[in-house]
Amino acid sequence: MPNCNQANQIHIILGLGSSGRSAAKLLKSEGKNVLVLENDSNQKLINISHKLRSEGINVILLDKPLHINNFTPWIESICSVTVSPGIDWQHIALKELRYKNINIHGEVELAWERLKHIPSIGITGTNGKTTVTNMLHHVLKLNNLNTDMGGNIGKALSYVALENKKNNYQDLNWLVLELSSYQIESSPKVSPTIGIWTTFTPDHLERHKNIETYFKIKRSLLEKSSIRIYNSDDKYLSSKRKELPKGIWVGTNQQSYYSQHPKFWIDEKGYIIEDKKQLFHSSILKIPGKHNLQNLLLVTAAAREIGLDNSSIATSISSFKSIPHRLEYLGKVNSLSFYNDSKATNYDSSITGLKSIPFPIILLAGGIQKDGDYLPWIKQIKQSTNGIVLFGLSANNLKEALLMSAYTGEIIVKQNLEEATLASIDIAKKTNSKSILLSPACASFDQYQNYEERGDHFKKLVQNYRDIK
Repeated sequence: MPNCNQANQIHIILGLGSSGRSAAKLLKSEGKNVLVLENDSNQKLINISHKLRSEGINVILLDKPLHINNFTPWIESICSVTVSPGIDWQHIALKELRYKNINIHGEVELAWERLKHIPSIGITGTNGKTTVTNMLHHVLKLNNLNTDMGGNIGKALSYVALENKKNNYQDLNWLVLELSSYQIESSPKVSPTIGIWTTFTPDHLERHKNIETYFKIKRSLLEKSSIRIYNSDDKYLSSKRKELPKGIWVGTNQQSYYSQHPKFWIDEKGYIIEDKKQLFHSSILKIPGKHNLQNLLLVTAAAREIGLDNSSIATSISSFKSIPHRLEYLGKVNSLSFYNDSKATNYDSSITGLKSIPFPIILLAGGIQKDGDYLPWIKQIKQSTNGIVLFGLSANNLKEALLMSAYTGEIIVKQNLEEATLASIDIAKKTNSKSILLSPACASFDQYQNYEERGDHFKKLVQNYRDIK
């Protein structure tokens, strides 16, 4: 391993996304010699690289897959390699660097080393983690706690560290962190004060290979948390209760799937109960869906552990609104309502969306299909929709699956979201449907940079239609 005190030491960042850029700027602000390697090349990346170079950060656009040879010119001088979440932690080039005893860590761990003295909540799960992160941050902010939110949401944790560096990291009371499996896997030192596990269903199996590995990665965050909060409504989590570190369980029913009584639950009148104490009525939460009651319970449990009283929690929750791209209500034209659920990038999340809004629905779905069981999704489509408009790379595969299932609604395939949105409005009018729902059940990377860009495009399309009407 090179001596990191030498003048020629170099810190390499892999990836030029927001995480990579933030990590590079954080290290540069500390006087480090920084090099960013990006395996892609396009005009946007060229513009970003020019800006970083003007700030004294070297960037190389490889325009080819990452290889161990890319590191050869600096191999004797590499002090550390910081990996962005989009790069597979088990990449062969990283394995070869580890073999050479080079320090490799994820972008979250880089930032964590600067922020670990601050109390933190680490939130993970297949679905629900973004809503829980936003809701909990909202509650803490409204109760005069100086908090920041980052990780897999909003801004990279390195950006949070960079913003707070000027105050020597002393001003924050709490950090609220959404953490994906990619980030947890590459940042084993991260150990939150409170860990929250929202849900667990198969996802990202194209990277993690099997559900056991995916589960183990998620569990590792809770194992390193001082206080642990779990959702007992989730069948998989409840079934693994004996294998999980002890913690606080919450559930919408007094009895969870495997008969353990949750500490926080909702009674038959709709009141949230902590043990035997009535806290407040669940109707204060103004966003739809049973899944959001689960999210509310997780947030309430964390807020109580932090020390907030039930009245303060209730007052804060009453002003919380739905987050962008997650069952986001876009308004109504005549009797037809529009919902943006672009964040639903897997089947289970899309099922939740289909269950949560007025039906019959016309569903917009498609993109890059993920590994996993689509049959429960198709079953819910049959129950909730009059038709489905498919777009993107996996549209024809999904159409074939629907036809095989004997789906009786109308199925249309379009090239892109704009064509699909127009088609969905036509079907909705013909079938007297109540809602149009963008809930793709697929990743967005075939046609968009991320699910946010996809959702923003849909919102513009809907606004254009409303303006015309």
